[in-house]
Amino acid sequence: MSAAYRRFGVGATTLSVGGFLSYVLLSSFVPGVMNQRLFGHLTLGLTLGLAQFAVMGVTAFLYVRHMRRNIDPVVRRLRSQLEDRETEHRRVPAGRRFRAW
Repeated sequence: MSAAYRRFGVGATTLSVGGFLSYVLLSSFVPGVMNQRLFGHLTLGLTLGLAQFAVMGVTAFLYVRHMRRNIDPVVRRLRSQLEDRETEHRRVPAGRRFRAW
């Protein structure tokens, strides 16, 4: 379970941080490209800046989908096993739970 979670985490972090870092680097080192007008007053830099919201939305969507498909079933199974053990523990008579001195 932790390997699947870690694998997803690396991919999601790379997507999010990579997108933001590329935006910052482009605006720092290639301002001429970022100031190119696409149409009207909309520039490439503004479009890429707004695209950061889309990148975060996609990352959040993929995170929720990954958790529902891969992690939640494991958590449900573990929770069920824990509840079964607790129920079994309650069935043991009170005198048998603790040993006498």
